[in-house]
Amino acid sequence: MHSDADSALQGFFEYLSGEKRLSAHTLSAYRRDLQRLQAYCRQQQINGWQALQTSDIRAYTAFRHKDGVGGKTIQRELAALRSFYRYLLKRQIVSNDPVQDIRAPKSAKKLPKTLDVDQIAGLLDANPDSILEIRDLAMFELFYSSGLRLSELVMLDIGDLGLAEGFLRVRFGKGGKDRQLPIGSVAIAAIRKWLAVRPETPSPALFVGARGARLGQRSVQLRLEKWCIKNNLPEHVHPHMLRHSFATHMLESSQDIRTVQELLGHSNIGTTQIYTQLDFQHLTRVYDNAHPRAKKPVEKKPVD
Repeated sequence: MHSDADSALQGFFEYLSGEKRLSAHTLSAYRRDLQRLQAYCRQQQINGWQALQTSDIRAYTAFRHKDGVGGKTIQRELAALRSFYRYLLKRQIVSNDPVQDIRAPKSAKKLPKTLDVDQIAGLLDANPDSILEIRDLAMFELFYSSGLRLSELVMLDIGDLGLAEGFLRVRFGKGGKDRQLPIGSVAIAAIRKWLAVRPETPSPALFVGARGARLGQRSVQLRLEKWCIKNNLPEHVHPHMLRHSFATHMLESSQDIRTVQELLGHSNIGTTQIYTQLDFQHLTRVYDNAHPRAKKPVEKKPVD
């Protein structure tokens, strides 16, 4: 690339630092991404930013993807390039934007981590030693019993429960959608124990702290972390892992994805289908361990 390309880049970095006041970390990332593209352009004998075409950028993203770079990283690099071309257009250094219609390749969805039934038992069968731990156990039982999101659990009020009938009402679901969920008998028993010792407070919240205020999401996360350490659980467990475990175990037992979708409050069944992959992995493990012709043959040593 010509020296004009270097000058344009330098002007852009000064613009980001001076007018946009981007952090040093973000500025460093922009510099690294754009200088990497510039080096690629030199290899391809592309002489300037005006000469860069949409087909060149497609080829560059394909090159990066083939090199093992993930979709999210390429997406970030394209965001830096879009910002750069907006700057070039505004300064009339180029007359077209070759990045406009470029999309990064999609990254494969990571499968959510779950706990198996024995791990769930280790988490929920431990005995509480204090009032706060009685509350904590009720929260964790409810997570796993009804597949709640963390935000839904902390927003529950006592009036949302129908313990005699075995249900609860989620009034603050994702997308503003309400739904009614069943509660298992073990979770109901844990909630009754908590309500018997819950501090007197004007707050309608089901789960409150020692001072009577509604418990926040971060507090729930920390209490679960503390509970796991106390009970020697080998893996870091976060609240959403209990929701994932609920969904996976329900799907393994029922094979009814539509019901699991409704229980989880997913508007799109595609979101629920990720649990079918987890279920298939479980089936594959069972098959490999149980089927006599599925196991890898043991190599026989030659007889001397």
